[in-house]
Amino acid sequence: MASHRKPRTRVRTTAPAVGLTTAALASVTLLSTQSAVAAPDPKPGIEDVQKKVDDLYRQAGTATQQYNRAKEASTAQRAKVDALLDDVAERADKLNDARRTLGNYAAAQYRSGSITPNATFFLADDPQSYFDQSQLMDRMTSRQQSAITDFRTQQAKAAKKRSEAVRSLETLTTTQATLRTSKQDVQKKLGEARTLLSKLTAEEKARLAEIERKKEAEAERKARELAKQQAAAKAEADRKAEEAAKESGGGSGTGTGSGSDSGSTTKAAKVLDFARAQIGKPYVWGATGPASYDCSGLTQAAWKAAGVDIPRTTWDQVKIGTRVATADLRPGDLVFFYDDISHVGIYKGDGMMIHAPKPGANVREESIYYMPIYGSVRPV
Repeated sequence: MASHRKPRTRVRTTAPAVGLTTAALASVTLLSTQSAVAAPDPKPGIEDVQKKVDDLYRQAGTATQQYNRAKEASTAQRAKVDALLDDVAERADKLNDARRTLGNYAAAQYRSGSITPNATFFLADDPQSYFDQSQLMDRMTSRQQSAITDFRTQQAKAAKKRSEAVRSLETLTTTQATLRTSKQDVQKKLGEARTLLSKLTAEEKARLAEIERKKEAEAERKARELAKQQAAAKAEADRKAEEAAKESGGGSGTGTGSGSDSGSTTKAAKVLDFARAQIGKPYVWGATGPASYDCSGLTQAAWKAAGVDIPRTTWDQVKIGTRVATADLRPGDLVFFYDDISHVGIYKGDGMMIHAPKPGANVREESIYYMPIYGSVRPV
C-alpha cells in the first residue's frame, strides 16, 4: 500500500561552509601576524644613516639661521620698544607740566573772582593802576590760551607714542615666539641626529668614518683641480698684462694694481687672519664669538675685523657685494652651500675654505666641494 505522506523538501544548509571560511580567514590572519612578527622592518644601511644625519644637520643649520634672524629682529625690536617707552615717559612729564600750568591759571581765576571790568575800574584806588592791571590780565589770557594749546598738543603726542609702544610690544612678543620656535626646531633636529648616531655599533661607526674619509678625499681632489685651474688662469692673465705693458712702452706689468683692488686685498687678508685665529674653536648654533661660532657668526665676525659690517644670517649675507663664479673666487670671498643657503664659509684659496661646520665639530679648513655649492659673493 502506497504511502500518502507528502515528501519532505530538502533544505540545504551552508553553516559548515561558513565555519570553514571563518576558520580559513583566521588562519590567514594568524599567518599574516606571524609573518609580520617574524619579518620586522630592516635596519637602515650605514649609507642611509649617513644621509639622514647629514640631512638633519642641514635642517638644523636652516633652523639656526631662522633663530639668528629672529634673535636679531628681537634685539632690534627691544631697542625700539625701550626708546618708545622712554619717549612716552618724557611726553608724560611734559603733559604733567602743561597740566600744572593750567591748574595754576585756574586757581588764579578762582581767587580773582568774576568782577566786571567796569566795576573794577570804579572800585580801583588809582585809575592808572587799573589800566596796568588790565593789560597784565590780557597778557595772562594769551598765556592761558597758549598753555591750553600746549596741553592739547602734548596730550595728543603722548597718546600717539603710547599707541606706538603698544604695537611695538605686540611685534616683540611675536618675534620672541618665533625665536622660541626656531630654538626648539634646532634642538629637535640635533637630538634626532644624536639618537641615530648613538644606535650605531662600533663596526658601523668605523664604516661611517670610512665613508666620511672617502667623501673628504674626493672633495680635496676637486679642490686641487680648482687650484690648478686658478693658477693657470692667473699665469695667463699676468702674461697678457706684461705683454700689454711692453707694447705700450710701460715696462714690466708687475704693478700693484688699482687702489680699489689693493684695498680689497688688504681687507681680505685681515679677514683670513681673523678666521685662521679661530680654527679649533667649537661650533655652537647661534654663537657669534669670541669663544665659539656658528657658520654665519664666523663670517660676520671675520669681516667686522676687517672693518666691514655684513648682515647676521646667510640669507642676508648672500645678497651683499658682488656675485662671483667658483672659478673666479679670491681669498676672503664668501661661499654659500645647499639650495636653502643654510651654510657659508670663507674662501682661503686653492679650493679651500675656513668655516664653522656643524655641532660637534670645530672651526677648520676644508674643501669647498665638501658640500653642494649654491654660489659665492665678494663683500667688497
